[in-house]
Amino acid sequence: MKQTFGKNERLCSPRIIGRLFKKGSSEVHTFYLFPFRVLYMYDQSPISPLPQVLFSVSKRNFKKAVDRNLIRRRCREAYRLNKHSLVTLTTESRPSYIAFLYLAKEIVSYDVIESAMKQSLTKLEKLPASPKSPS
Repeated sequence: MKQTFGKNERLCSPRIIGRLFKKGSSEVHTFYLFPFRVLYMYDQSPISPLPQVLFSVSKRNFKKAVDRNLIRRRCREAYRLNKHSLVTLTTESRPSYIAFLYLAKEIVSYDVIESAMKQSLTKLEKLPASPKSPS
């Protein structure tokens, strides 16, 4: 499998991002794993064969864009190298959209981010398949 992170894997749709961050929505599931809060959602008709992913770093915690970009690059790299566990799942048991929110107040090392990403992906891998409800 190619270890790339192409445009079709990036979550760019404002409509889907709005659904993912909608408060009190029953279709969005979440869990915390330092330094991430992971939001994920199942969809009946996924756009791409791989889950679409979003990485978010708070401007409130990191004022300088250089710091936010550094964290985002580290998160994307950790995901790119470890996403193979999600690819092996069927499309019904795999979330269609995933958002990784970086919650730590300081810049953590790449090793911490990578281990948290591995744990997050294995947790997503072991989740029971969500029943598909019509939207």
